[in-house]
Amino acid sequence: MAGYMVYWPQDRVKELQKAGDEGPIKVVFGSVHARMPAITSVKVGDIVFPITLIKKKFYVMARLFVEHREPAYDYLVRELGNSCGALTPEGVDWELYYGTPKKPHLEHQEPFNCCSKWAVWGDGGSKIMPRLLPCELLPGLRFGYPKSKEKGLRFDAKGNIMSNCLCVTRRLSEETLKVFESLFEGENITPVS
Repeated sequence: MAGYMVYWPQDRVKELQKAGDEGPIKVVFGSVHARMPAITSVKVGDIVFPITLIKKKFYVMARLFVEHREPAYDYLVRELGNSCGALTPEGVDWELYYGTPKKPHLEHQEPFNCCSKWAVWGDGGSKIMPRLLPCELLPGLRFGYPKSKEKGLRFDAKGNIMSNCLCVTRRLSEETLKVFESLFEGENITPVS
């Protein structure tokens, strides 16, 4: 089991708040763009933590234990009733894209860009809400694999996180995974064994 963080831009977080989507989180999408980074390294059994910056502070928005991994197109057709927001495979009937009414769903179940490629999902996700990661812990966070290739976050001259270092899916070190997990202690989420 590995832990990964994926970036949700501030406008995405505002869309979720405006829609009243507090989860529980069911899915995380990956695409070919930095706004929705690729999730090709995430496997079944891993944990994904969407993160964001709000007023230059680092927040972990949710925790999703990955039970399934599939093309975003397949997830969207099955769960939402159409594939809007996914890269459509060649030879697929476009009526599924435009002609099918959507099923009821939460806002986060809809991709926030048009090129979703993969979906990782599960039924035991946490509530979606900002959980502040204390500033004093940020310099100690490490990402990458194996341990010899781990790197930290990058900061500007004022000590703020450089957002461009967040716009990729990053594997958490074992120690960083423990820090992220500590933000969810006491919450009613499916335990990972």
